[in-house]
Amino acid sequence: MIGYVGSIETQTLKNSYFQRVLFTGKHVQLVVMCLQPGEEIGNEMHPEVDQFFRIEQGEATFVLGEKDEYLVRDGGAIVVPAGTYHNIRNSSKTTPLRLYTIYSPPNHPDGTLHETRAEADAAEAAHRGSAHV
Repeated sequence: MIGYVGSIETQTLKNSYFQRVLFTGKHVQLVVMCLQPGEEIGNEMHPEVDQFFRIEQGEATFVLGEKDEYLVRDGGAIVVPAGTYHNIRNSSKTTPLRLYTIYSPPNHPDGTLHETRAEADAAEAAHRGSAHV
């Protein structure tokens, strides 16, 4: 397929994997994510990658830098500039957090699918060294 065409909201809401790449282009990558209640991505930083996030279901606490925290709910978005440490926590104790993210440039191998955060962390460590702090 040349590009991505489809309902990103539907794809995000039906996704139950921690991380699933939907599209990878030369300069951009589209990924859907699902964090279980209380789960987080872990503190990370992408030196050369800007990242856009949009919440489709749930409530997230975004931590940028050392202490800036933002509560973002359904329909909310946040942009993380390259070189910024960030973490996302599912603030709910009962509801999965479903979101999509756009990386520019791409950050994961095309077709990446990780069912859990542990699987994603292991793959990250094996391919590039751990980016989580």
